[in-house]
Amino acid sequence: MSAPATTPASQDPKEASSASKIPKGKTEMKILMLHGYTQSGPLFSSKTKALAKLLAKAVSPAPFNLHPTFLFPTAPHRLRPSDIPGYVPPEGVTAEDADDDVSDSWAWFRKDEATGAYRGFEQGMHAIATAIADAGGDVDGVCGFSQGGAVAALVASALEHPHRDLPPSRPSEAAAAAEPEAAADWSWVPALRKANNNKPLRFCVIYSGFYAPLDSLRWLYDPPIATPTLHFLGSLDTVVEESRSKGLVERCKDPTVIVHPGGHYVPVAKDWAMALVGWLRQRYVDPEAASK
Repeated sequence: MSAPATTPASQDPKEASSASKIPKGKTEMKILMLHGYTQSGPLFSSKTKALAKLLAKAVSPAPFNLHPTFLFPTAPHRLRPSDIPGYVPPEGVTAEDADDDVSDSWAWFRKDEATGAYRGFEQGMHAIATAIADAGGDVDGVCGFSQGGAVAALVASALEHPHRDLPPSRPSEAAAAAEPEAAADWSWVPALRKANNNKPLRFCVIYSGFYAPLDSLRWLYDPPIATPTLHFLGSLDTVVEESRSKGLVERCKDPTVIVHPGGHYVPVAKDWAMALVGWLRQRYVDPEAASK
C-alpha cells in the first residue's frame, strides 16, 4: 500500500543556488544523491556532508579540475510512524493515533508484503526524473543508500547506451492477475532519459543496496548493468541481508566491492571516503577504467 503521494521540494534552495556557482576553470560534476527508506533529501545531505566536502577537495585540483554539485531530492511517498521499522508508539498512544502525526520520513516505493509488488515505484522514478530535469540534466553519476541504492542501480541501467528495449506496458489480463506489478507504467523510463539529455551515467555508487527481485524489473538487470558500480557493504548490516546486496553485485558488470566493519549506514570516515575518491578519480583520468 502506498503512502499519500505528497511530494516535498525536490532540492534544498541553498543547494540549488550553489549549482550556478562553478569556479572558473572547473567542470561541474553533478551527482544525484538518493536517500534510504524513512529518510529525506535534507537528512541524507546532513549525514553525508563530511563525505561531500572531502570529495570536493579531492577532485578540485588538476588534472581533475572538477566541481561536484550534489542533488538531494526527497522521495514522493510520506511514511506513517507505523511504517518505520522498530517504531513503538509512546505509552498510552495507539498506533492509529500515532499515524496521525506528520513525519519527515519518505520512500521511493512501498513493498506490498502480501504480493511483493513495489507500490508507488513509478511515482518514485518520475520524482527522480523531475529532480534531474530541474537541475538541467547532464548528471554524471548517482549515489544511493539502502532503498536509494537499489533505485540508483535501476536509474543507471535505464540510462545506459545503447538503450535497453522497454518490456510490454500492457501484459495480458492473466499475467497481470498472477503478478500485479507486471502491469507496469514505463513512462518514467523515457522521462528519465529525456531529463538527463539522453546521456548515460559515468558511475554508480551504492551503499547497502540490494537487488529488486521483481520479474517486471528483470530487463534492467539482464544483461548485467554495465555502468561502473562501486558497492559498499557493511559486515554488520542487519537491515539488508547479505544475499540481497550480493544479488545486486552479481547483476553488475565488473563491480568493485568494498566491505567496511560496520552496519547499515554510509561510512564517512576518511579511510572509507578515500576509497570512494580513488575509485571516482579513475573514472575521469583513465579512459579504460571509466568504461569498467
